[in-house]
Amino acid sequence: MEIEAKRWGFRGKQELNAASASTVRGYLNQIIARINKDNSSSVIRLGHGDPSHFPSFKTTPAAEDAIVDALRSAKHNCYAPSAGVLPARRAIADYLNRDLPCKLSPDDVYLTSGCTQAIEVAINVLSRPGANILLPRPGFPYYESCSAYNHLEVRHYDLLPEKGWEVDLDAVESIADENTVALVIINPGNPCGNVFSYEQLHKVAETARKLGILVISDEAYDNLAFGSTRYVPMRVLGSTVPVLTLGSISKRWIVPGWRLGWIVTSDPNGILKKFGVIDSIAEFLNISSDPATFIQNSCHFFMKQAATPQILENTKEDFFSKIISTLRECADICYNRIEEIPSLTCPKKPEGSMFVMVKLNLSMLEDINDDMDFCLKLAEEESVIVLPGIAVRLKNWLRITFAIEHSLLQEGLGRIKGFCQRHAKKQ
Repeated sequence: MEIEAKRWGFRGKQELNAASASTVRGYLNQIIARINKDNSSSVIRLGHGDPSHFPSFKTTPAAEDAIVDALRSAKHNCYAPSAGVLPARRAIADYLNRDLPCKLSPDDVYLTSGCTQAIEVAINVLSRPGANILLPRPGFPYYESCSAYNHLEVRHYDLLPEKGWEVDLDAVESIADENTVALVIINPGNPCGNVFSYEQLHKVAETARKLGILVISDEAYDNLAFGSTRYVPMRVLGSTVPVLTLGSISKRWIVPGWRLGWIVTSDPNGILKKFGVIDSIAEFLNISSDPATFIQNSCHFFMKQAATPQILENTKEDFFSKIISTLRECADICYNRIEEIPSLTCPKKPEGSMFVMVKLNLSMLEDINDDMDFCLKLAEEESVIVLPGIAVRLKNWLRITFAIEHSLLQEGLGRIKGFCQRHAKKQ
């Protein structure tokens, strides 16, 4: 029975519709809905960066044991401080301090519910009326969603495929103005699979300093580099320009569902403190949710039994080496199979993260209007899910995830090849 009232004073928030639709999940949900349920073929998901379902990407027993020990100790059932518990922050600072000229302290580390919340913290802290932020194209669309929701204007600079997805620094300088607050980089690259060299990062830092803006360095895929370019974190240049590093245990430890991330300030010159950014981070965390205490740490002092320090300290190097080796093999398979498909072009073999960007040659395909149309029809005909480039702001490209079992990757790319052959224009 419908309840009548003279007037209902509430409404859903329309801004959420647009913000949600432009996320990776929003696009993938549309594509998954097109899968033909009468098709007996299994669904192969090459659109999402979560390899934790697959045996080749199982996390280390050290991480699992740390969680079990923390839970069974019954010492981690309490609330945590808003910035995170001290032993966990200390352990993360130590983990990130390798090769840093200016060492981090636990006070530089703020724990978040995954790297996603770290993005939310950064965007909320920096947004103000009239301000703008510089985002990469292609990039990770959650930055656009958060910025739109916080009324922070987005300006895009290009990553250049013909130069291995380098930052177009000339474009950065041309679009920045006195209201620009930050430049975002993602390293290793999502969605491009690139790894920035030290020389490129140094140029980024010098440009940002010249413009008077900070650098947000999204390092969710930190150390997942397997090519010829050595991975270097942006925070090594913190003395040149203030850096906010966003990271998590999700990708390197293959545990995205555990939701433990961080935002770290690298600023030995004290500029972030002087201009209130440090205080604003702390204040925002006072009004937001925290990662689970048993994953963070104990209540201040049970460091040996606490999950995060134990995960960071007890994970053996052979676990990381195995993951890197598996990713390298998957990247080789992906690149080589794509090379067999005339209507797809991969400008650079991936060197990091779990993704590769592939260009569609629509002039060689029949009845395919654009990248979204390609992905919808691929899902319907072949039960293969890939992400359209429009989702990462690069129309008529595809983002393909290669972090899955070799056999599934081979089969998925084989189905894509068959799909492209079937839709190829007749000569």
